Amino acid sequence: MSKKEKKLLTARFGNISPDSIDDYIKTGGYASLKKALGMAPDAIIAEVKASGLRGRGGAGFPTGIKMESVRRATGSPKYVVCNADEGEPGNFKDRYLMEKDPHQLIEGMIISAFAVGADYGAIFVRGEYIKAIKILDNAIKQARGAGFLGKNILGTGFDFDMDVYSGAGSYVCGEEFALLAALEGKPARSIFKPPYPTTEGLNGKPTQINNVETFANIPHIIDMGGAAYAAFGSETSTGTKLISLSGNVNRPGLYEVTYDITLREIIEELGGGVPGGRAIKMVQLGGPSGPIIPPSLLDLKIDANEMRAYNLSIASGAVIVIDDRADTLDILMRIMEFFHHESCGKCTPCREGLGQVLGLLDKLVDGRATDAELELLRNLLDVMSQASLCGLGQAAPTAIKSILQYFGDELYGRIGAAKEVK
Repeated sequence: MSKKEKKLLTARFGNISPDSIDDYIKTGGYASLKKALGMAPDAIIAEVKASGLRGRGGAGFPTGIKMESVRRATGSPKYVVCNADEGEPGNFKDRYLMEKDPHQLIEGMIISAFAVGADYGAIFVRGEYIKAIKILDNAIKQARGAGFLGKNILGTGFDFDMDVYSGAGSYVCGEEFALLAALEGKPARSIFKPPYPTTEGLNGKPTQINNVETFANIPHIIDMGGAAYAAFGSETSTGTKLISLSGNVNRPGLYEVTYDITLREIIEELGGGVPGGRAIKMVQLGGPSGPIIPPSLLDLKIDANEMRAYNLSIASGAVIVIDDRADTLDILMRIMEFFHHESCGKCTPCREGLGQVLGLLDKLVDGRATDAELELLRNLLDVMSQASLCGLGQAAPTAIKSILQYFGDELYGRIGAAKEVK
């Protein structure tokens, strides 16, 4: 194990059966819940704030502030919702957490519910994650049977229960308002913001919504204390980060690391480098909605401050390695076809913009594009980023924008190529 690997969320992986609540309890499971139930809700939130934990789904919003907002919001009932609709290609960390240590997630959600004053929780799981859904259903039944869920939890007078809900294969459900709409039985489409879920979430009531990795950190924060948790990392990047490493690497897989690790160390030390000794052409961060960077930036640490200087982020933790056999335009076409297929169609910039972008990329592929059309492509990307209703349309242009920034010659070199052949 690399010195920059730190097993916190993954410590039980392979050491317990995900189907056994007894295994979880024997390894310290639900001890944090018992501790939390003896604390004041504001004290729990204070520890989470002190930990510096930020949402691990990509946006990086401070979790403690979100919890505090829900607790202070008026209206009842209140809800805790887990976004487990991990639809971004290249990401699989949440699936591992649910399949290998489901009670860790459940415990984190119960503690959060006690802190914010919620009495019901929902785990919205990507529909394709059939195994995870089955494991979670079983774990919830076990937690309920052991007195960790339901009425009067552990004799404290606190009532909280939860259920698992399955998505129907819609990528846009990863956006929190689309997910909440789906939970309410409505079409999975986003809405204008504000208000935000902390004040008007599920059924119009205050809701704490976080992803699996975020909730899984809560028991550890309560166990060790916020200050001790914050000691792992820097001021802006505390705790550990799960990395979904895939693509052209010898050892793809899930790795839990500290924030002082570089992208190159992730690829070469953890991933074993590129098969056949081939050169790295580019690396995509976060999945299709993330930037594509050149090898010259691989010595950046994944720490938020260091990456922010280059307008980058490790986001959800996907690291996709692409070697020198790849055709840049082919990659972009695949990414934009994915977004075009997954767009809900509600807002014009995303719905129409993606079709127009695909048409312009097609011209580039065939060598029929002009300088003016490449400039039009730039303008389209800006409009989509600024005017789309949700993160799908806002982030869809990111890959092309980064290619234009770092690999622009490959696109400009295709302009008028068809004429040159003639």
